Amino acid sequence: MSKRALKRALISVSDKSGVAEFARELAALGYEIISTDGTAKSLRQAGLAVRDVADVTGFPEMMDGRVKTLHPAVHGGLLARRDQPEHMTALSQHGIALIDVVCVNLYPFAATVARPDVTPEDAIENIDIGGPSMLRSAAKNFESVTVVCDPADYQTVLDELRDGGRTTDETRHRLAAKVFAHTAAYDAAIARYLSGEAFPNALMLSFHKASDLRYGENPHQRAAFYTEPNAPDGTLARARQISGIALSFVNLFDLDGAWNLVCEFEEPAACIVKHANPCGCAVDRTLAAAFIKARDADAVSRFGGIIACNRAVDADTAREIIVKGSLYHAVIAPSFEPDALALLRERSGWGADLRLLETGVTLCHMPERLDWKRVSGGLLAQEADARPLQPDDWQVVTKRAPNDKEMNDLRFAWKCVKHLKSNAIAVARGGSLIGAGAGQMNRVTSVRLAIEGAAEGARGAALASDAFFPFDDGPASAAAAGVTAIIQPGGSNRDADSIALCDRENVAMVFTGVRHFKH
Repeated sequence: MSKRALKRALISVSDKSGVAEFARELAALGYEIISTDGTAKSLRQAGLAVRDVADVTGFPEMMDGRVKTLHPAVHGGLLARRDQPEHMTALSQHGIALIDVVCVNLYPFAATVARPDVTPEDAIENIDIGGPSMLRSAAKNFESVTVVCDPADYQTVLDELRDGGRTTDETRHRLAAKVFAHTAAYDAAIARYLSGEAFPNALMLSFHKASDLRYGENPHQRAAFYTEPNAPDGTLARARQISGIALSFVNLFDLDGAWNLVCEFEEPAACIVKHANPCGCAVDRTLAAAFIKARDADAVSRFGGIIACNRAVDADTAREIIVKGSLYHAVIAPSFEPDALALLRERSGWGADLRLLETGVTLCHMPERLDWKRVSGGLLAQEADARPLQPDDWQVVTKRAPNDKEMNDLRFAWKCVKHLKSNAIAVARGGSLIGAGAGQMNRVTSVRLAIEGAAEGARGAALASDAFFPFDDGPASAAAAGVTAIIQPGGSNRDADSIALCDRENVAMVFTGVRHFKH
């Protein structure tokens, strides 16, 4: 094959960030720039010479842009193998020129359907056809064609073209793999939207790697953090780390649990999570007061924990976080006031390592979504446990109804127990989680652990159970410790025994009709 004097780059992008600079550098390297209508207009406005794709195909863009690049003059130039004489002969016979670089990104389908006001017409028109076709053609022929779908790769491509006249085999291979992952995610988003089913027959998930992690739950396990495209504001995926060392697998898992818990509350709330369970959680009139209550609920377990706050962290709260003898690994909050940030960063000994994450907003309710759990050879899918608190549906089943103080504690305890591992028991008093039992094989042991944690604070406290009591031994242990109100789903064959026990002990009991298992 004779040496070609002219190299060609096809550019057609929805996200135009950096594309004019990329095209300008390609032109300086001797590339002819070919482009479609909207991108061509943008490049010409930047002072670049551009050849319209319609000039290459001999057909105008038509049908509101639905048909413009689906033509042999485009795909032949992308797919032809340079090492196959018959391919090159076919190009010559039909007057098709090779294309060396393809720069394409797609209509923003996922962002479009994420808008609350999106119409079906808007969604359909944002299904890109020509773009994925060009990307796939170029990626299939990566031995000869450099394909770019992400502006983050512009500089690497330019650097290699300047240095060696073409990109390296490794870079073309990497970019091709990136393209197929990109188009697969794009098609998965379309399939999810069009199916409209909570549990479709084919579940196609799409996540992007946000970062590699040092290791997983244990040092011998490799790990990475993946995020959903267009994750909602207020989720961990959208949080921004503003200070501290890199996050670990366990840090991220506990941060998510802590953040989800404080987002249950409208009033200022703080919690401390250790090994996936809250060891302290409280609400109060100020964030600092809430944090003090959460911190002091379990002075042993809090050490090395994860803090979450549902208000901007102020200096008063920061001072309580850094008190002598304390140690935490991370704090997540909507934001940090400047004075608080300075205090947390300057903390002698461990402040420089303390990870601080800003969510930007408070997420008061978890978004509607599916939760997944891996099992060997498969995946379990379920709706998120995002049902709002519904006290109007609760039923007082004992002779004595809870008084106002007890009802407030029951509401608080019920929000907390939802975030403890089952079998879960939460003991609360005065807007503070003062005792917890979690992850036990029987419920009465969880009650015992929660009562032991609450100690004398159990007298006059409220207790929540994430599922029904199969026997009256759990309520009996709670009553013996001085608990005066219990909230549970109800539904056991022996509910009558638990109710009778509570009536004898003058303990008020409420049934919610809702279970909150968390495994």
